[in-house]
Amino acid sequence: MDGTERLELPVDDDDLPFDPADATIEDGDVFESLEPAVQEWWIEEFGEFVPENDGFFTPPQRGAIPKIHEGTNTLVCAPTGSGKTMSSFLSIINYLYELDRDSENGLENSVYCLYVSPLKSLANDIHRNLEVPLSGIEDVVAERDGEGSMGEIRHAIRHGDTSSSDRQKMLEETPHILNTTPETLAILLNSPKFREKLRTVEYVIVDEIHSLAAGKRGTHLTVSLERLEAMAEGEVTRIGCSATIEPLSRVAEFLVGREEPGGEPREYEIVDARFAREFDMELECPTDDLINTPREVVQERFYRTLHEHVQNHTNTLVFTNTRSGAERVLHNLRERFDAYDEENSGCHHGSLSKDVRQDIEGRLKDGDLEVVTTSTSLELGIDMPHVDLVVQVGSPKSVASLLQRIGRAGHRVGQTVTGRVIALDRDELLECAVMLKKATEGFVDSVSIPENAQDVAAQHVYGMAIAEIRPEAELTGILRRAYPYRNYGEDEYESLMRYLTAEYAGLEEKNVYAKVWRDENDPPDGQHHHETFPVGEPLIGKRGRLARVIYMTNIGTIPDSFTCDVYTRAGDEWVGQLDEQYLDTLEKGDVFVLGGNNFEYRYRRGSKVYVDRTSARPTVPSWYSERLPLSYDLGREILAFQGELLERYEAGGPPRVRAWLREFPLDDNSVRAIARLFDHQCRYAGTESVSTLDRLAIEVVRDREEYERHYYVHSTYGRKVNDGLSRLLAYRCAQEATANVRVAVADNGFVLSMPLNRKVDIDGIIDDLEAEQVRADLRSSLSGTDLLQRYFRINATRSLMILKRYKGYEKSASEQQVSSEMLLGFAEDLEEFAVIEETYREILEDKLNVSEIEDIVGAIDAGDLTVTRQLLDSPTPRAFGLATLSASDVVLAEDESAALQSFHERVLDEIGDESLAGLTAGSDDE
Repeated sequence: MDGTERLELPVDDDDLPFDPADATIEDGDVFESLEPAVQEWWIEEFGEFVPENDGFFTPPQRGAIPKIHEGTNTLVCAPTGSGKTMSSFLSIINYLYELDRDSENGLENSVYCLYVSPLKSLANDIHRNLEVPLSGIEDVVAERDGEGSMGEIRHAIRHGDTSSSDRQKMLEETPHILNTTPETLAILLNSPKFREKLRTVEYVIVDEIHSLAAGKRGTHLTVSLERLEAMAEGEVTRIGCSATIEPLSRVAEFLVGREEPGGEPREYEIVDARFAREFDMELECPTDDLINTPREVVQERFYRTLHEHVQNHTNTLVFTNTRSGAERVLHNLRERFDAYDEENSGCHHGSLSKDVRQDIEGRLKDGDLEVVTTSTSLELGIDMPHVDLVVQVGSPKSVASLLQRIGRAGHRVGQTVTGRVIALDRDELLECAVMLKKATEGFVDSVSIPENAQDVAAQHVYGMAIAEIRPEAELTGILRRAYPYRNYGEDEYESLMRYLTAEYAGLEEKNVYAKVWRDENDPPDGQHHHETFPVGEPLIGKRGRLARVIYMTNIGTIPDSFTCDVYTRAGDEWVGQLDEQYLDTLEKGDVFVLGGNNFEYRYRRGSKVYVDRTSARPTVPSWYSERLPLSYDLGREILAFQGELLERYEAGGPPRVRAWLREFPLDDNSVRAIARLFDHQCRYAGTESVSTLDRLAIEVVRDREEYERHYYVHSTYGRKVNDGLSRLLAYRCAQEATANVRVAVADNGFVLSMPLNRKVDIDGIIDDLEAEQVRADLRSSLSGTDLLQRYFRINATRSLMILKRYKGYEKSASEQQVSSEMLLGFAEDLEEFAVIEETYREILEDKLNVSEIEDIVGAIDAGDLTVTRQLLDSPTPRAFGLATLSASDVVLAEDESAALQSFHERVLDEIGDESLAGLTAGSDDE
């Protein structure tokens, strides 16, 4: 039927909140595809006619339900609160109800649908999407048929916290819909009894797929799905639910995998309803002068604005960029205003106990909390129907994160999603301005999916060998049908197998034993003949009596972490602790703050860090390891923005720039602050001091007080690229200057610092870079670093080279680190050793964005990106943030306004006479 025709509805017209005769129903065909009992439940209990949607369903539901009904692999992309998860479950419940009714003996005692989510809390928050419809439909059937003829559609949750008694119960009375996590699914595939219950699976829902695709948890899940597909009795329909993500086709291919190794993707459909909701977003700034306005005034205005927002809304969710920031904001709200106490306000982040988090989640869900502050822990998960405002403090670093966070407000299509971003720092102000503008234009940052990860492959090859002896071609076929391994080559596979079969001399002496055997099937009279397979067929099987136990207790991709004790070298005095992840950012000579004192990093031994006290300025901010990096795509959009702004500046000065900026979703303070920033920049150092898509600007400043030369590189490509590019240049500079080169990295650039009596030809070094040499040079620069040591430990543990759990003993992360340091030197000497190669691959590709660095160097070689260098007496306004990196956490920053004001006064002194002075004539030598 035509979807806009009048429907014969299963309830009386008088019961409906609309007049069917007058309504235009756009989704009638979707409604008609459902069973009458499901229709009636939907109308009465859950899915009333919504005038804003012209029908009963939200846009993602209208698009997805028919596709899932037909058994089509479907990626549903829509904002939080638009009903995308329900669109998946409704079709499946409808199908199971039909199947149960039409089958003589009802549903089998096995699993028909797997719901996989990245969070245990997400699996637990399934009441609304499953229990309500199942019990509701059951009631409808009972009313219609008297006693009722609908069998029970069972569902259950299984993850790492599920008790052994509950697990046993699931074998006896198996859920038809099973909610689980990626890690537990991998365990179930190797559970001899329960894996038989999975052969009937017909549907898999992967929720929040955007949070999985960019990491190894997602890689691990894709291979599990291929293993499930290979053992299932029929085809499995895959459904992915995602908030804002790009590119959709790549994520869909990630979800569905390949029909054949090296072949085309399985067929799929995309329901793109990412912008199905109206967004009301604006950037706010407490002042139009973030340099000269006293810090306490900025803070007072910020908290007053935040207080007014909270008071004008029912429930407000406040995102900050660090956990400590979330706590500080809540503390200050309670200190400054009588309106907040423990009854109506709270804080939620990953470092809090499970009980505290669940209490906050429950009260937030019930609408009992006026304001909750958080870092990233509430981006995903529970429905929050009463939240009608999201405030983001500082930059969330990507359009995708911005939309994900702001999308937590207004939990129904038809309600406007209201979000306010408050910037307290000039660099973040610029970032957020571009971010909000691009968000309103429908731009989304692209996701980067890891490929050919050897540690994940090691786990799955081992797991498949444990499950059953099988032909090697079958095993590699399963692996290569998963999207991340679609280009997995023979060389990589052979390297993996040399590790898994312990072919390397000396490996077993290091207590790293063979995990699998591979051999051709013997003739019938041979010692190792397996009659199921043809003679001569290459087979793979497990080695070791404890293989299954080792596998079940050690798999997963989330690395353990630990804190390191910090000691002074001089007196072996304990001065505090550092998060191990923070050490990724530290090189010998870097200065950081701990307990209010400055320390110079020297070296680490296991879980102990050794430092020297120093009065030197910090080079690595305390928040560094906690904050998300700026996305590369958004960094390029900022460069494009700067190019457009310069065109308007050159055409009409600040007035033209302000007029253009008023087209953005910015308040007036933000407009004036950004216009003033670039006016000062251009009057002080000229337009060539600003990086754009086709120009990389570098400024050189001689700091005679610190007796240092600073090279400020304005590479606005995000922290990942800048981390890699700075390592590459520092490596070359150290060779040329024969001196230690300190590096400080931010999202909008990096600083190379060296003694004043040393200098390098930075232009020449950059000119000499070759795109084809970038990977090799960057790899060389990693040798001997703590970063390499840490990632080797993580990959050695993931590859089961180091066992976290063995014979009842659990090895802590710090003990794992000691073990890995003992193995690293040995492993580096092995040719093409899979665990070492994966360590370098992960650092270069996933952490340092080597492909983007190759593109940048290639653009310089081709003349598409010019490099400009200027010698200046003081940093330019665009370099202030780089010059005071330790003050970049807007919520917790110690007051470094004096340093900023000093830089600012020097700039104003130079441009006071309207000149473009500030450039020192001649070269570094003068």
